[in-house]
Amino acid sequence: MTEAIHLGLLADGEQLPPETEFAHQLGVATMTLRDSISTLRDRGLVETRRGRNGGTFIKRSLEPAPEPDLERLARISVAALRDLADEQLAITGLSARLAAQRAAPQSVRRILGMVDQISTAASRGARIKADSRFHIEVAIATRSERLVRREVALQAETVGMLWLPHLEGAEASEIVTEHHEIAEAIAAEEAEAAQHAAERHVRANLRRLTTAHLRLIEDDTLEEAR
Repeated sequence: MTEAIHLGLLADGEQLPPETEFAHQLGVATMTLRDSISTLRDRGLVETRRGRNGGTFIKRSLEPAPEPDLERLARISVAALRDLADEQLAITGLSARLAAQRAAPQSVRRILGMVDQISTAASRGARIKADSRFHIEVAIATRSERLVRREVALQAETVGMLWLPHLEGAEASEIVTEHHEIAEAIAAEEAEAAQHAAERHVRANLRRLTTAHLRLIEDDTLEEAR
């Protein structure tokens, strides 16, 4: 749920189902759900309102602060970034391939629509939401619950570090182009081309994250030298 809120999969102000119903949907005990919601409340991600129109509601900042992602990117090692990319190559690449083979027409339309949203997004929060939603929609199109869960987890781990203020305009345009290539291959039902486009995108993101990480380390080193 934390990942879904951060990625914008659950909208700000959205009401969660009643406890018993929600616990059944998630396959957990009601007490477990209550403990989890209490944790989310402590993190400021949900709020509970009393009264006739009360309930538990999502409380999501539309513009996530960049500082936590900058700190994570500075702390993470190049080896760890490579490990993340290896997993994304497996999950994102296969998802694109299967989506080209299995996607229903409405799924293809959603995937193409997410490319447009990335290209027109005017804020960091909007870019994070559109980018992550694109990849999750591709995974959804595979009709594999396991691939969807892994893609959600990977997006929660990486997309915030990618869309930081120092990302150059040319790089942002390249990211849109890469998404467009994946979407077009899926729409054309070209499985191999879709997989290759997705894998190129993952490798390009690894380069972007590694470059940004090394730049942050260099800046910290210079600051300490002063």
